[in-house]
Amino acid sequence: MATRSTYTEPERARRTAPADAYEEEPSGWVMFAAVMLLLVGILNFIYGIAAIDSASFYINDARYVFSDLSTWGWIILFIGAFQFIAACSLFMGASFGRWVGILTAGANAIAQLLFLPGYPWLSIALFSVDVLVLYGLIAHWHERQTA
Repeated sequence: MATRSTYTEPERARRTAPADAYEEEPSGWVMFAAVMLLLVGILNFIYGIAAIDSASFYINDARYVFSDLSTWGWIILFIGAFQFIAACSLFMGASFGRWVGILTAGANAIAQLLFLPGYPWLSIALFSVDVLVLYGLIAHWHERQTA
């Protein structure tokens, strides 16, 4: 007499597969987020250097929540470098890039709002891209089973 399993086919495969057989597969949104993270990382790096150098395209006599333009330049520069690393990691398919991307996109969104007096339109644009990156990395990450 054969016993009938109560598990569906995907559940049975999940129960019999080794733990390392699952890897995360990026979706189209994740690749979009990786490209945008790379772009924002490069822009933050460039604009961070410009802010450290006190470039003339930033608004003169802007008042920041704390510190000055040079300090914000260093903050934006470091966030941009970490965003670049996260994007490269996402392109290689590592889940490390997802978590670093989420942290850096969140940190950059906050930093751009605090950096708003320096260059308002740029800060709003980069904040908007960071929100899209967060959406792509958080809402659209799926698992798949490898053979």
